[in-house]
Amino acid sequence: MNALLIYPQNPETFWSFKHALKFISKKALHPPLGLATVAAMLPASWVKRLVDENVETLRDKQLQWADCVFISAMAIQRESVRRVVARCREIGVKVVAGGPLFTACHHEFEGIDHFVLGEAEITLPRFLRDLEDGRPQPLYETGRYPAMDGTPAPMWGLLKLRRYASMSLQYSRGCPYNCEFCDITSLFGRRVRTKDTKRVLAELDSLYAAGWRGALFIVDDNFIGNRTKLKNEFLPAIICWMKQHRHPFVLSTEASIDLSDDDALMKLMAQAGFDGVFVGIETPNDDSLAECSKLQNRNRDLVASVKKIQSFGLEVRGGFIVGFDSDTPSVFGQQVDMIQNSRIVTAMVGLLNAPRGSRLYQRITSEGRLLTEATGDNTDFSTNIMPRMGLENLARGYNEVISGIYSPKPYFKRVREYLREYSVPEKTGLHFHPRYVRLHSGYAWAFPKSLVVLGVKDRARWQYWKLLLWSLFRRPGRFPMAVTFAIYGYHFRKVFQASL
Repeated sequence: MNALLIYPQNPETFWSFKHALKFISKKALHPPLGLATVAAMLPASWVKRLVDENVETLRDKQLQWADCVFISAMAIQRESVRRVVARCREIGVKVVAGGPLFTACHHEFEGIDHFVLGEAEITLPRFLRDLEDGRPQPLYETGRYPAMDGTPAPMWGLLKLRRYASMSLQYSRGCPYNCEFCDITSLFGRRVRTKDTKRVLAELDSLYAAGWRGALFIVDDNFIGNRTKLKNEFLPAIICWMKQHRHPFVLSTEASIDLSDDDALMKLMAQAGFDGVFVGIETPNDDSLAECSKLQNRNRDLVASVKKIQSFGLEVRGGFIVGFDSDTPSVFGQQVDMIQNSRIVTAMVGLLNAPRGSRLYQRITSEGRLLTEATGDNTDFSTNIMPRMGLENLARGYNEVISGIYSPKPYFKRVREYLREYSVPEKTGLHFHPRYVRLHSGYAWAFPKSLVVLGVKDRARWQYWKLLLWSLFRRPGRFPMAVTFAIYGYHFRKVFQASL
């Protein structure tokens, strides 16, 4: 059996980093980890190839070679999926689809022969057995959440590693919280399931053996969901592994804001090689936090919590939302102030959307306020909800926020203040290997190119030179970070150029 695994193209978004990746000659930020893992679950006798449309062109001869095509996608790839499926139908190749998009919305798609939904550890073996018996069914689904003990390591050899800026790895699934606007608990449940530590170390070994060095994103939706295992077993093992291999990876992940309450955990994360964490901060409006059941964010000084995390050398990348029913016009200015004061350089601000599978989707549908299906891109100036404040007022306020944080002057000021406060604190006990510092520099190796694109051609060139000169004279050790953030800012302005 010839199996072709296809990951459809992502549109240009905040998290695509499309405009930044050009500086370092990379095609995509992250690889399709799910498909690479599914490939390892397919029979060893099958011949497997993987095409990620984000790094290469899908050709007809590849489709003609395949006996079946496996597609996985997220909501944001909906239109790309339809194009791929149409090409498969023209050539006459069977299509098997799974992943978050299809698990939530498989009824929207025609021309797909088999839907293998939910977590593949349960549904894929059932499909493969039926396929071998010559009686595959059109739909396989489950309401169960499997243990992760049997999840194989991804087949890194199917990926063109050098075309990516970062690799990905999964340690856990599930989140103990149940935020109204989030569909994670419907996909993966509220009980946090983790891989065996030895299994994760084996994955690190295989990725290291494949030749990867550099950024590694732990894709868990809430990495700190099982703190006891993290602190007593997982992170100590990672620290040991990183020392033995001379720090080949720079780690980042996602976590809830209550990470700031656990000094011991933050210290271990820093020692393990984590330098960044995405945190869903959402809003400074406590009534809106109560509305969406973001209980872990309530009754706390969010700016102080962010700065506490960053004091351990963990750069906070923040998620923010406007458009809650409890929001008033004052929330837009409050969002700008919170982002600027917390020094969050990478701040994703989006309009509230209700993804299918979330509790919010159910509520908005029952209230007759659902406009359409969510696009999956919270920063494309769209919402599928009729907001209480009205679409026009929400759009006007959203533009106010974007302009207030990503226009050159406030953005570069925020970067400068972050770098002014940044330090690798003694309390973490960090003594970074030189290779870690080199890998951490990331986009800094694009400095010569940035001189032309940002220093000459870009409209923010004055702010660019001001930042670099300030860093050279005031914080020379953070110059690589200054270059990196300048390139990030260029990408963000391109994404939001219509509102700046």
